[in-house]
Amino acid sequence: MKHTTRLLVSSFAALTLTASVANADQFVRMVSGPSGGSWYPLGAKIMQVLEENIDGIATSNTSGGGISNVLSVNGGDAEVGFSYAHTTANGFNGVGKFSKEQPDVRHFATLYGSMFQVAVREDSDIQSFADLKDKNISPGKAKWTGTAFAESILKHYGISFDDIKANGGTVHHVNYTESVALMKDGHIDVFMAATNMPQASFLELEQSPGIRFIGLPKEDQQAIIAANPGYIEGVMPAGVSQSLDKDLNSLGIVVNMVVHKDLPDDLVYNMCKVFWANHGTFAEVKSVWNRVEQAKALDGVAIPVHPGAQKCYDELGVAKAS
Repeated sequence: MKHTTRLLVSSFAALTLTASVANADQFVRMVSGPSGGSWYPLGAKIMQVLEENIDGIATSNTSGGGISNVLSVNGGDAEVGFSYAHTTANGFNGVGKFSKEQPDVRHFATLYGSMFQVAVREDSDIQSFADLKDKNISPGKAKWTGTAFAESILKHYGISFDDIKANGGTVHHVNYTESVALMKDGHIDVFMAATNMPQASFLELEQSPGIRFIGLPKEDQQAIIAANPGYIEGVMPAGVSQSLDKDLNSLGIVVNMVVHKDLPDDLVYNMCKVFWANHGTFAEVKSVWNRVEQAKALDGVAIPVHPGAQKCYDELGVAKAS
């Protein structure tokens, strides 16, 4: 009887969801980030709030990454996505990790800065990126922005992923949760991620097995930034996590949200209004949202702004930074 009841409840839920989508005038699908990061729960809450406050839409949220999200939104597999300002610019122009232009993405909102963070086990003999030529690393999935960061830094040191493999190391293209498990089990030496600070996965690893962060000497930081337009100086400040007792240089990046150009202007306008009216709700999900400022919603924009969002910002008095 209990098994039958569960089946009935499950079937009812599925039918309800199907009916909701069928009755919607517009399905708004979001690609966010990996489980264990900030983007996924924030994406889920944003979609929930939009669906509750805008008539005629049904929403969903799935995992993704900075580069793949631009591809998904441009290709019509999603209507909304998290990414990074320089990643969306590269995609729009078809440079960097993009083999062709992604002309159908439009800017929706600039959010907050993120940092490229690299951790090794506390007892590791790894002291710099130059030591990674034969190590077991987890830089993120293939089309994640953190992976692109990792490749850029390693290239500066004359190392590629293929070199690491040829030297007996491994490169694991997995998500945050799997990376944490691999480090705890001793299967990887290095975990890398472009994300906010502090980040739950690194906090978990600080408790067990214990970690130490690897930074960039100032001269290397500047050289990598010069070779990769869009990267910015970043600092992991002392005290942001228990294993950091002094400031550590890294690479920074600005998180943004993009939408597909064909989303109706009035819908994107309403999405923008609801989005900013619920700032406090999103901050309850992840404290990093407290760094998101409406006044900076157009900062770092290097692709066209969606007309619906632009109308919203004009009314809110938000201007692009000069």
